[in-house]
Amino acid sequence: MTLQATFKPIGEIVTPYKTLADCPRNIDPNGPQCELILRDELHDGLLGLAAGQRILILYWLEHADRSAIHQNSRRTGELAGVFALRTPNRPNPIGAAVLAIEQIIDGVITVRGLDCLDGTPLLDIKPAMSGE
Repeated sequence: MTLQATFKPIGEIVTPYKTLADCPRNIDPNGPQCELILRDELHDGLLGLAAGQRILILYWLEHADRSAIHQNSRRTGELAGVFALRTPNRPNPIGAAVLAIEQIIDGVITVRGLDCLDGTPLLDIKPAMSGE
């Protein structure tokens, strides 16, 4: 089976983290402010989103090891498959976070506590489902 996918980032993420060593190990809703900056032609796609709403943010962790299939859990130390872990090292290093919108101004959504490098490609934004 040969499947192929092409992603076109919808924007980029601004965080205070310049190196992988600076990045936290997971999202933190009380962490520092981060911005989701959409490409100009996509600003109208934010219609219907509002401050206080929780959104699912998908982003590309381009510095991940895509060959990793097993890794030791940071929490338990036990060996596990990447699909059982929240590690960025996976075949398709897609980061996901559910966070509340703090504000939206001119195509920029402000949230708190993302766990990625400054300049990370933003893949998608969706309203979070209840229970996430």
